[in-house]
Amino acid sequence: MSILASANFQWVLVSAILLGLAAGMFGTLAYWRQQSLMSDALSHAALPGVVIAFMILNEKNLLYLIIGAAVSALLGAVFIQVIKANSRIKEDAAMGIILSVFFGAGIVLLTIVNSSGGGNQSGLDSFIFGQAASMVRQDVYIMSALAGLVIFMIAIAFKEWKLFLFDPDFAKGLGLPMTTMNALYVFGLVLTIVIGIQAVGVILMAALLIIPAVSARYWTHSFRSMMMLSAAFGGMSGALGTFFSAQGASWPTGPFIVLSAAGFFLVSLFIGKEKGLLIEYVEFRQQKKAGASHATPMKEGDRS
Repeated sequence: MSILASANFQWVLVSAILLGLAAGMFGTLAYWRQQSLMSDALSHAALPGVVIAFMILNEKNLLYLIIGAAVSALLGAVFIQVIKANSRIKEDAAMGIILSVFFGAGIVLLTIVNSSGGGNQSGLDSFIFGQAASMVRQDVYIMSALAGLVIFMIAIAFKEWKLFLFDPDFAKGLGLPMTTMNALYVFGLVLTIVIGIQAVGVILMAALLIIPAVSARYWTHSFRSMMMLSAAFGGMSGALGTFFSAQGASWPTGPFIVLSAAGFFLVSLFIGKEKGLLIEYVEFRQQKKAGASHATPMKEGDRS
């Protein structure tokens, strides 16, 4: 329990919870827009930007690395749209191409940096799977501020986001700038991804966006309730993952956060009141029993 009293652990815990809240909320938008693969593609596309920013500055400054990651991820998003608009390749295939090419380029750049010794000394490898324990207080401030920005961006325009997702034609008729909303959506998605690259890592950050939203879907049909539940699942996953990873030396934070989120998903999958497997089985058995009890028995004469 001594680790709970550590000021560094407390700061990291707060930032992980805020990250989980932001990821859960924005993940709900990505879920309803059916762009779960987009978050995976952009999280992998962020890696080259991290390494290039380090190569330029030759120091591990989280703010500059986040900027590099954001530029790289946005570039990946632009390439996906260009490929989709100017070829016969479908969007999901374009996402797969960008995911593979950008991540491959990032690994090559990371290998080059590590061969010089600089990458290993700075802990640049931690951006693949996440290592919250290596964060300093300034990193926590940056993560918390950006996560708060994402939460504020969703909360302040909640009705507009709802129209943007579910009734774009009506939203356009009301004068809602759809091009601006789409740009804000991509910007928010990229921002949510890049603020988690230190704590969760570029590979697993997409899971923190997707899993809480999917888990929340098993509990409600309400968009507002789903977003709140998704935020709660994301925040609790961040807290539990940070706590478990702090129990060992150099244990990566990202996998523990994702496994915690997976635990919430399994619970939701089985006992979620909206089509949870166990709930559906019980309801099926009850309906079958009720149908059998209401069946009219055949008379003796009917059998002939």
